Amino acid sequence: MIDLSTTYLGMRLRSPLVAAASPISRNVELALQLEEAGLGAIVMYSLFEEQIIQTSLELDRMLSHGAESFAEALSYLPEHGVYNVGPERYLEQVAALKKALNIPVIGSLNGVSAGGWVHYARLIQEAGADALELNIYFVPVDANITSSQLEDIYVELVKAVRAEISIPLAVKIGPYFTALPNFAWRLMEAGANALVLFNQFYQPDLDLEQLVVRPNLQLSTSAELRLPLRWIALLYGRIPIEFAISSGVHSAIDALKGLMAGARVATLASALLRGRAPDVLRRMLHDMELWLTEHEYESVTQLQGSMSQRAVAEPAAFERANYIRVLEDYRPPYALGSHTDLTGRMLYPFLGDEM
Repeated sequence: MIDLSTTYLGMRLRSPLVAAASPISRNVELALQLEEAGLGAIVMYSLFEEQIIQTSLELDRMLSHGAESFAEALSYLPEHGVYNVGPERYLEQVAALKKALNIPVIGSLNGVSAGGWVHYARLIQEAGADALELNIYFVPVDANITSSQLEDIYVELVKAVRAEISIPLAVKIGPYFTALPNFAWRLMEAGANALVLFNQFYQPDLDLEQLVVRPNLQLSTSAELRLPLRWIALLYGRIPIEFAISSGVHSAIDALKGLMAGARVATLASALLRGRAPDVLRRMLHDMELWLTEHEYESVTQLQGSMSQRAVAEPAAFERANYIRVLEDYRPPYALGSHTDLTGRMLYPFLGDEM
């Protein structure tokens, strides 16, 4: 019998497959079906800093507007429940999932500034969350903000959230940092127990007919796995922190690759949203067990980190040397030209080269 269990954020999980932050966590019945199918844990959909601030401002406006009218001010107050649809509803959903499920429920906060909204981390803990995932998403457009200043903002935010909670804390970041190993180390020192690599940034699109900018949600594909796979393989064993791989996990092979690179868990969102989520999960777990059996593994923990940079025969393959070899070895499926080098070997110019 293959042991698929793993540990993540100090918790023992029945399997290494975790439902990432997505609309799935809004549906308690679906979460129950995923638990039955073998899910290891579920991450709540994100509570955004902007939502908390907007709700607070709106409530403040409702309570203060017309206050000088004394008794008449009561008419400005909304009926109960009108404004109770933001953070409070989120906390109720955390409690509902905890009541219904036996697997861990991980809360999710999405923000960038260490403001008053951070105390919602503690409220999420009080609602019953077993851990918290801090999803940091900020696009710097001010040319006066340096990369070191931005990293300092992130580190201070992690410190502020850590000070609010006693439950384990995972930090989900994007890949666009100049010195990622150093930044990862600083996040660990600030109080992060795990890093989730990487955040999926949704890029806007331009509508040329309406001349407006439109949100454009595109689900991930397995091709996006390579970036987090590479960085987890590079960081594993260098920084004493746990890793979760995110973006691009669509099959058992994708999940196994992430674990072999050094991740404790593989988080799924797009794969579950594309099909009937419980069936997708069952198939992935079945295929993982099949692969492990065929390759004579007894447990998931046996392979974790076995393909990290420190464990492979060619560690430089994760670094720049791999970049050179890929370019030298690549041959397109059709000839783009008939040029040859001095040895007579055919050269295939890039599409953008002059012919």
